[in-house]
Parts: sequence; C-alpha cells; structure tokens
Amino acid sequence: MKRILITGGAGFIGSHHVRSLLDDAYPDWAGAHVTVLDKLTYAGNRSNIPTHHPRLTFVRGDICDDALLRELLPGHDAVIHFAAESHVDRSLESAEEFVRTNVVGTQRLLDAVLATGVGRVVHVSTDEVYGSIEEGSWTEEWPLAPNSPYSASKASSDLLARSYWRTHGLDLSVTRCSNNYGPYQHPEKLIPLFVTNLLEGVRVPLYGDGGNVREWLHVDDHCRAIDLVLNNGRAGEIYNIGGGNERTNVAITRSVLELTGQDWSRVRRVADRKAHDLRYSLDDTKIREELGYAPRIPFEEGLAATVAWYQDHPDWWKGTKLRTVAE
Repeated sequence: MKRILITGGAGFIGSHHVRSLLDDAYPDWAGAHVTVLDKLTYAGNRSNIPTHHPRLTFVRGDICDDALLRELLPGHDAVIHFAAESHVDRSLESAEEFVRTNVVGTQRLLDAVLATGVGRVVHVSTDEVYGSIEEGSWTEEWPLAPNSPYSASKASSDLLARSYWRTHGLDLSVTRCSNNYGPYQHPEKLIPLFVTNLLEGVRVPLYGDGGNVREWLHVDDHCRAIDLVLNNGRAGEIYNIGGGNERTNVAITRSVLELTGQDWSRVRRVADRKAHDLRYSLDDTKIREELGYAPRIPFEEGLAATVAWYQDHPDWWKGTKLRTVAE
C-alpha cells in the first residue's frame, strides 16, 4: 500500500486533497494510506476531514517539530506540503508566525525528508510570490518580487525547496496557484467572508475602489493539478496552476450579492490594504502542455455551488468564525 503525508491537511486546500485521496479520485493513489499532519490553528479544522477512516491517520502537530517529523515520515512514498500561514492581512499585523511556519517549517520538513528517505515532494506555493503585474501573465521564469510578509515568506520557502533539489538531489517540484475558492474555505478570505457576512446580515468590506484583479481557481481543479505534478512533474521544476478567470473585486462582489439576493447597499468601502497588489495573472502553458492539465469547473458554476454550500452549512462557518474570534 502506498503511503502519502499531507501537511496542513485540515486546512482548506489540504483537506480537499485529503478527501479526494480517500475517495480514490486520483487513480495513481487509489487505496493509499493518508497521514495528515496539522497543528489545528484557527485556520485548521478537524471536521474538514473524516473523523474515522481506515486509510487515514491524523496527527496534531507542528511542522517545525523536527523530532515529530522524523518519527512520522519513515515509510511514506511522498509528501505534499500544504502547511502554511496564508492570510495577507494577518501578515501585515505580525510577520513572525509567517516566517516561522512558512520558512522554518519548510526547512525542517525538507531536512526530515532527506533524513528519512522519502522519495517525492510537492511544495505548494502561490502566485503572490511574483508580486503584481499590470499586463500579460507570469511564466515560471518570472523574477520573484513579493510585496507582503506573507508572499515574501512563501517566496523564501520556494527558494529553499529549489535549493534542496539542486544541492541534495531531492525529487521535488513546486506549484504556484492562483486564488482558490470552494467549500470549506476559512471565512477570512474574500469570497467566504462576503458570503457569510451577507448571510448574517452584515455589510461586506470592499477594499479601495475594488479594482484589484485576481485570477480564480476552484479548489478541485487545483488539487487535480497537484496530483498531476506529484505523479508526472519533473524534479526541480515549477508549475503555475491557473484558473483562467480574471475578475475585479467589484465584479466578485456583484456576483456574490446577486447569488445571495442582496444589493449594493450591503457593501461598505474600507481603506485599501497596504501595498495592495493590483493584478495577478498566471501563464500556465507549461502544466497544460507537459501534464495535460485543464480546469474543469466554470467560474460561474463553481461560485454558485460555493455560495450554496455556505448557505447549507451555517454550523461549519459560524463555528469557524467563533473560533477565530476566540483566538
């Protein structure tokens, strides 16, 4: 039986990958045993993955715990490294935890992988490491120019990951995705924040003039791409994973208002975020041509299904919001 370790497997994207693995959605890993390592900070939720499953082992622990990593890793065939602090606004308030988790945690994981002989690693990153682009799209060769402590910490972890391939010969690939959306996303992020606020009768905060552009990718399409990279990606390579759906924040706001039966009176303008990146756009030609990737979920369809999920699962997101406030 194959064994795979998922770091951050109780978070939004990691938990989707875990549930898909346990549902045998990825043929190369059908029947595999899944180990989840998650610290269960405010953004991790144990209810995001099955409580009991014969092929699942859940370990609550810190990605920076070297002894724990070296105890867990032996016998695993691969690691997908999702674990990260990921909310830009929080990084503006305090960068320390972002550096600790994203940089030091990645270094300790990679050292433990080398020490225990795990064969394959996929390091999951973000398009935000490229900075902001006024026109055109980023290729994998684009220089890194992160503009927030969060994206700087992810860029640092990407460079560490590459160095372990180059120096130690680690079979490792890096993925960089556009903005994800879908069920089980923490309500600090734009789409679930706006949806849950509107469901609670609370106005939604729109940064600045709302003209910032993001490219949107459904979490299921993202995880399918990660699986392709895991199985067929080349060591030392970076793969951009895009959704092909660029929208301004104003356009997203209007779509969410329409889907929840609300109007523009439910929007309040707030001061723009410091160093707010204007536009993100990925050129994902490489993963399409090399690995046959293509997103399957049209944005309008995926957004409608996502809004419906939050409407149908108030206990999940209300509990998540309460835990966030408590911490």
